[in-house]
Amino acid sequence: MDKLTLLWQSTSLAHFEIGQVVMMAVGCLLLFLAIVKKFEPLLLLPIGFGAILTNIPLAGFSDPGGLLYYIYHVGIETGVFPLLIFMGVGAMTDFSALIANPRMLLLGAAAQFGIFGTLFGAIALNLVPGFEFTLKDASAIAIIGGADGPTAIFLASKLAPELLGAIAVAAYSYMALVPIIQPPIMRLLTTEDERNIKMAQLRVVSKREKIIFPLAVLLMTILFLPSATPLIGMFCLGNLMKESGVVDRLSNTAQNELINIVTIFLGLAVGSKLSADKFLTLETLGILGLGAIAFSIGTAAGILMAKALGKFSSEKINPLIGAAGVSAVPMAARVVNKVGLETNPHNFLLMHAMGPNVAGVLGSAVAAGILLALVG
Repeated sequence: MDKLTLLWQSTSLAHFEIGQVVMMAVGCLLLFLAIVKKFEPLLLLPIGFGAILTNIPLAGFSDPGGLLYYIYHVGIETGVFPLLIFMGVGAMTDFSALIANPRMLLLGAAAQFGIFGTLFGAIALNLVPGFEFTLKDASAIAIIGGADGPTAIFLASKLAPELLGAIAVAAYSYMALVPIIQPPIMRLLTTEDERNIKMAQLRVVSKREKIIFPLAVLLMTILFLPSATPLIGMFCLGNLMKESGVVDRLSNTAQNELINIVTIFLGLAVGSKLSADKFLTLETLGILGLGAIAFSIGTAAGILMAKALGKFSSEKINPLIGAAGVSAVPMAARVVNKVGLETNPHNFLLMHAMGPNVAGVLGSAVAAGILLALVG
């Protein structure tokens, strides 16, 4: 009997708790969204699988000495993985649309209103019994509004590591839900005539301008917001490798092999934080709710800024492109183009929307730098 008891105690079945079963079901849900619905599969698949692994009793994946423990410690706790992701994203980004129309920076900046609005919302949520968000917690939660997964992970790892799992899942979930969340807001805040506006073709941007741009952005960041240089610096490095044309091997590696490898480990590390004791809390529901509000405010602010900009501009501006001010590149720009084509099948807004879209990437990194400087 003692041997049978010992054998039983050595199985996972004897140690499963209801919370672990629930979190493994959450991991399976993420896998379903990634595989069947194709929502951000590159991240949700490894995150979902990591969630399953970390909740297996006795496996020790996330305990000291376990695989996920070391992946998280090496890549997330140090902030290395999000920075490497940013370098890869920079190597895949074309700033031509933004350089050709610099005013789009205003739309990328306006979309960050969701971040700072949600900061106050998270603090106000402390008035509800059961919520105890510190200023650092609120800052980490607010960055979800930028719809930028790597930035959200980077800031959460610095300010609120205990909330990283919920923040990362919320950030990538809302990025995946861009085609569902944004169109109703876009239609609500614009008229059919506004959605039908055709914009003038963008000018051709020279190679010299493309090379100077990342260096100029980095210089401005160094001078005025050094706390944002880790993110923006790696982003500009990746972009400079691409645009210089002299290190194609490095640029291709950053765009493909390196970012793919880091994405696998990043997803597993985030999944390791989806343990039952950390995720199944009232605060998690608050984070998911605040994330939706942040994302909606950011979308609305970008559209309203585009409408205002159009009134004072000699050239016509379709306010739909303001919705691309969030950092979900290039999905937000594609959604803008899709909604524009629904109104007018001959109105292609993709290239115009890419301007505020890449501006949003810079904007979310700047917002993260500001929050890190103020409360870090």
